[in-house]
Amino acid sequence: MTLQEQLQHKINLKTKPVGALGVLETLALQIGTIQNTLTPSLSRPTILVFAADHGLADEGVSPYPKEVTWQMVMNFVAEGAAINVFSRQNNIKLKVVDAGVDYDFPAGVPVVNAKVARGSRNMRHEPAMTSEECSVAIQKGRELVANEANAGCNIIGFGEMGIGNTSASSLLMHRFLSIPIEECIGAGTGSHGEHFARKTAILREVSEKYDPQTPEETLATFGGLEIAMMTGAMLEAAERKMIVLVDGFIASAAALTALRINPAVRTNMIFCHASDERGHKQMLRELNVRPVLSLGLRLGEGTGAALAYPLIQAAVGFLNEMASFEDAGVSNKA
Repeated sequence: MTLQEQLQHKINLKTKPVGALGVLETLALQIGTIQNTLTPSLSRPTILVFAADHGLADEGVSPYPKEVTWQMVMNFVAEGAAINVFSRQNNIKLKVVDAGVDYDFPAGVPVVNAKVARGSRNMRHEPAMTSEECSVAIQKGRELVANEANAGCNIIGFGEMGIGNTSASSLLMHRFLSIPIEECIGAGTGSHGEHFARKTAILREVSEKYDPQTPEETLATFGGLEIAMMTGAMLEAAERKMIVLVDGFIASAAALTALRINPAVRTNMIFCHASDERGHKQMLRELNVRPVLSLGLRLGEGTGAALAYPLIQAAVGFLNEMASFEDAGVSNKA
């Protein structure tokens, strides 16, 4: 009997009808498989929030100015954002990473300095990153996860902050899934009416300008520094047999990129929620994954990952602690 078969047998013999715990049973099977054990555990849960600016924001694809990126980072470190609230609530360690913010944070501000550049380039005129910048960002993401793994973390989530990053994510989705660009574009931080039409026209122009061939070239052309760093982080986490908590649309674009580089990382990914950002549900359908939550969120920051964490705890808890029919002296079905 394989480990997966043993896990499924253990799940089925709990004091409940087969399948009665629904998604929790799927999660328990996945987590046991990731950790290669019948008694999985969660250790030092952590969320890394990667922040970076986007040159394409200069074209007005977002109604918010680029300065909001660094201002929100300061809100994170002041513990005033939604991700701070949800991380505190669920005892998740939170770290904020400067992947490429166009701002110099004051000395002493608790931001991890992994800055590759002061934002990506304007894709309307040139690729978002050089191949070297993209490679460096991927490697820095790997190193940050390696540090967490070495400290005992075995479950890690990723969030992001970057004005313009829904545009980058829409372009990656369009390219990797061959879905018309118009179907990949959502409101982002609040694009509507004429502004949304302008955003769509610009992204269509950008999508037609380039023809990258490999996943890495596609990421460098259409991505962002925070997306590239998340991609590397997810690849490293999976290689270290960690549970990877994928947040919303932008994090899923990084996950999609990681899957194109190494399809095996899918085993380790838990897609935490279906974002209300247009395109995300279709992305999840294309990946054939069922998200843990569907709450109409479209905030980013890792909030969906933090909110899903208690349910992941519940999946591990019932697998390890719930009695079997034999243990409880309860008659199983005939």
